[in-house]
Amino acid sequence: MSSLVLGRIGRTRKQDLTEAGKTGARDAWQVLANGGVATVCAAFSGILFAFWPPLPGYSPLLRADIWMVAFCGAYAAATADTWGTEIGTLARQMPRSILTFKPIAAGLSGGITAVGTLAEIAGAIFIAVFALIAFALAYAASGLFLNPNRVAIAVVAGGIVGALVDSLLGASMQELRHCPACDRSCETDPHACGAPTRRIRGLPGFSNDLVNFAATLVGAGTALILAAV
Repeated sequence: MSSLVLGRIGRTRKQDLTEAGKTGARDAWQVLANGGVATVCAAFSGILFAFWPPLPGYSPLLRADIWMVAFCGAYAAATADTWGTEIGTLARQMPRSILTFKPIAAGLSGGITAVGTLAEIAGAIFIAVFALIAFALAYAASGLFLNPNRVAIAVVAGGIVGALVDSLLGASMQELRHCPACDRSCETDPHACGAPTRRIRGLPGFSNDLVNFAATLVGAGTALILAAV
């Protein structure tokens, strides 16, 4: 819901970002890329909860509450990335590549701004707050318990690390194309102008959806490890 609200701010400017791979409403692939990992974590947590409490000697990775944290970490990564993009594209500051620090067009993957980075951190903290509320309710209802400080650190770290991986992959492995008609870099084929484009960087078929999937996977994994240790 927060991402929907942010997406409506400055909509006209964002619709003009013809270099971006996807604009407008989310499609099914974007929903799967951003929510698929979290859904698996939630399902696994539900399965483990059927055997709660775990027997002595069980691995922490077989605790239902640990996988709840992983669920939150995945969404913290997705939220951090979305907040960074939605707010960062509105900044007057020219984005720079996270790898080369050279200026790049607003909307292209792998670009960062100071405002966008702060927005990513805020998005991760936003999810962590709701995670703490959810864990408080879960503890009251079922006895699930993890140290609140550990939950907060794990979720925020998952969000920030996941968003960082998103930017790194977007600046390296994600497919970047060039439109000869406009002489501009973009992420689509054809370009918004209708002209065919050629790949100039990245792996063939490595789209923004795959980048988002990897980011949420890293976010979930980071939160899972920090909650389990």
